Amino acid sequence: MDDATVPVAERLTQAMATVAAGDPGAEDVREAALFEQTTARHLARGSKARTDAVLGALGRADRAQLAADIAAARELLAMTDPQPKLPDWRILTPPSPEELRPLYRKAQQETGTPWQYLAAVHLVETRMGRIRGTSTAGAQGPMQFLPSTFAQYGAGGDINDPGDAIMAAGRMLAANGAPGDMAGALWSYNHSGHYVAAVSAYAEQMKRSPAAYDLYWHWQVLYRHQDGTMMLPEGYPEQKAVRISD
Repeated sequence: MDDATVPVAERLTQAMATVAAGDPGAEDVREAALFEQTTARHLARGSKARTDAVLGALGRADRAQLAADIAAARELLAMTDPQPKLPDWRILTPPSPEELRPLYRKAQQETGTPWQYLAAVHLVETRMGRIRGTSTAGAQGPMQFLPSTFAQYGAGGDINDPGDAIMAAGRMLAANGAPGDMAGALWSYNHSGHYVAAVSAYAEQMKRSPAAYDLYWHWQVLYRHQDGTMMLPEGYPEQKAVRISD
């Protein structure tokens, strides 16, 4: 174990304790969650030896969380290339975790799709509602539906409304195999094995630990720019993007 491993592991342990015990939205919780998020991304692009050293210095629960987040980061990084321009998005303040949780659970009750998978899709698609923008394929809203697909599953709702969009996602996933075949259901949402693996990793962590949901809710919008990883803060583009790594 190298000398740099111990302080990273100690900071991760403290960060996870802060998220689990803190108030949603508190500055110390936001900073702790961002540290875990950026560390997972950094390790996902680094050596196996370095990753194994950090994971080996963590307690069992924190090790499981970080290992899953590293694996998911690798999958998502494989799906995108660094971009020459920042996106034409607005970054909003998302609904609180207390507001979102009953929306996920209602969709589970009505469609059978596990709420943790709905939250994980929401996380990957728009960081649980932070991103407002239309994708290059034309997808819209907090769950990033094509308007034609939302017309099929949205039951006349609003594509930009969190409750309507989450319910539509539950219906779509259920129509394509959820809950029995979650991999197949997620494939219908995005035809990418990387996407299926990443969403599944996040969902399984939320099944394992309630603290994982709180952690993920605090994760920020990180964007792969050719000049480095940029954080797009709430209020972007009026609030400037912040470079956080090479």
